[in-house]
Amino acid sequence: MNDVKSLIVNKNIWLLYILAGILTLIVIYYQWMIGLFLSIVLGLIIFLGLKTEDRLRKKTEQYISTLSYRVKKVGEEALLEMPFGIILFNDEYQIEWANPYMNDFQRQDETLIGENLTTLSENIISAIKDDEEEFWVNIDEKVYQVIVKREEKLLYFFDRTTYSELETKYHNEETILSIIYLDNYEELTQAMDDTSKSHMNSQVTSILNNWSSDYGFYLKRTSQERFIAVMNREILEQLEATKFEILDEVRELISDQNVPLTLSIGIGRGAANLPELGEMAQSSLDLALGRGGDQVAIKNEHGKVKFFGGKTNPMEKRTRVRARVISHALRELVNESEKVIIMGHQMPDMDSIGSSVGILKMVQQNNKDGFIVFDPDGVNTGVQKLMDEIDDDESLADWFITPEQSLDIVSKNTLVVVVDTHKPSMVMEEKLLSRTEHVVVIDHHRRAEEFIEDPTLVYMEPYASSTAELVTELLQYQDGRVKLSTLESSALLAGIIVDTKSFTLRTGSRTFDAASYLRSKGADTVFVQKLLKEDLDVYIKRSELIKNATVYKEGVAIAKGNSGESYGPIIIAQAADTLLTMDGVQASFVISERKDGRVGVSARSLGDINVQVIMEKMNGGGHLTNAATQLEDTTIEQVEEQLRGIIDEYLQGGESS
Repeated sequence: MNDVKSLIVNKNIWLLYILAGILTLIVIYYQWMIGLFLSIVLGLIIFLGLKTEDRLRKKTEQYISTLSYRVKKVGEEALLEMPFGIILFNDEYQIEWANPYMNDFQRQDETLIGENLTTLSENIISAIKDDEEEFWVNIDEKVYQVIVKREEKLLYFFDRTTYSELETKYHNEETILSIIYLDNYEELTQAMDDTSKSHMNSQVTSILNNWSSDYGFYLKRTSQERFIAVMNREILEQLEATKFEILDEVRELISDQNVPLTLSIGIGRGAANLPELGEMAQSSLDLALGRGGDQVAIKNEHGKVKFFGGKTNPMEKRTRVRARVISHALRELVNESEKVIIMGHQMPDMDSIGSSVGILKMVQQNNKDGFIVFDPDGVNTGVQKLMDEIDDDESLADWFITPEQSLDIVSKNTLVVVVDTHKPSMVMEEKLLSRTEHVVVIDHHRRAEEFIEDPTLVYMEPYASSTAELVTELLQYQDGRVKLSTLESSALLAGIIVDTKSFTLRTGSRTFDAASYLRSKGADTVFVQKLLKEDLDVYIKRSELIKNATVYKEGVAIAKGNSGESYGPIIIAQAADTLLTMDGVQASFVISERKDGRVGVSARSLGDINVQVIMEKMNGGGHLTNAATQLEDTTIEQVEEQLRGIIDEYLQGGESS
């Protein structure tokens, strides 16, 4: 802009000079003496003007030269003395140039020039290849934010160690609320005298106080069986690293009844206010208790839950009072409803069908219409035998409907009873749950993170052998004499027998009481055995799975089906059961393809290994000794690799999910 202005000024001056020269010539023509004088004067003016212009030009050039030098000097100083690192690299990710700030990263008498970027950190090249605009790396115990300029092949390193330390400090000091509950305190102390009860309280309090003192958190007993603890994230992470050994310490306290006392702990953590943390802690405790107790549940603000413990079978601690209360509450709900729809889980088993039949009889006992949702296309061979018998019984077959039919008859005043599952994704017809305001859940599985929303009544007893056992007890407390046919009572008994493996697993005294009641109602054990008979082809297929079994780790057997060959869930489960009878096998896992295209895993255990938490990490679930999962878009080999990794993690310590 200044050059343009100078050019315009010079033009104007020279125009004036030319005009003055013309006028001088005219004057010389008329008065040569005056014209000569004016010519001399004009010459002097032009000479002085050129002299002045030359002096100004030199002065300007000198100023510009000095300013350019200073700017260049400042640029060099800034580039070399800036408090952050600068690196230029080539296509092979070798360092071509680095500013002096990066000298701190080089070894004595060595230079970074020519070194690969991996010299600084293994993560730099991968981050550049992933088109990340910026990333963070740890170098020499410091944390750096790296900004990438790909076109220039340039990296900027900013020291963010202080920020990282502040973030870590904030993370470690995050408030954590915990509720600690003595699972079976009331049951253990009912028959104790004051001295024994005082001794147990003293022992428990001493153990928990020492625990809180060792880790430095606040602990307060709020009732006979409940404590509240306040800690921070750093302490919680230390407790997680020990896999909450306090569970084992308390369990070692043996009462006079030779029954161990167990703890359940619910923990709320995350960037939430204190009331929300309290709600998360209580929700976590409910979840831990719903899974059978003797474990820790940790829930964050996103609803994700992590579990520790749960390594022992839940103790049988339900009372007949609770069963009677639930039975009466269910009767009231039935009487207040227009009709009742009963459904179990997809691919139903004997327990699902048997318990559904039991609830149907309860509904009919109260003079209400009940319907069992059943999908004839999703049934296995064992259940098909029972369904064939039901189809021949008109008084029972008429009450079985398809999922499509159930959607046509459901209304807001319909009572929906879900048996043998509590996961909405596993029920026979999930749409029913949203089309009524009254849902009852009756289940014997440990509570999972996924749960039916806002049920009216929940009867979940994870220590029970089967849902059929729970339903049988509920039937005993209905008004009047419940009439069960041989087929109906046998269906309930079949559910118990299948889930207990003929009364060998998860069997308590109440299981035999329920079986005795059903036997008195006409249950035929020979008929049940006929239902449980298997085809020769099924036996051969199961044997093929067992033949492929290998011992992965001591006490852990894994069997795989042949690729491209599908196996039914019953065969997979039976193969896992059979492997469990082998000498030295504490847990068995059977992997195979299913007819629906998914890969199924059936897991069994004698109790020392919690297969439930292992299956939960594979989006499955079940019990400590009996669990399963089904995975989509994967192969047997991939599932086996994933399973081996989870087993390794489990055997090294606690469980989370």
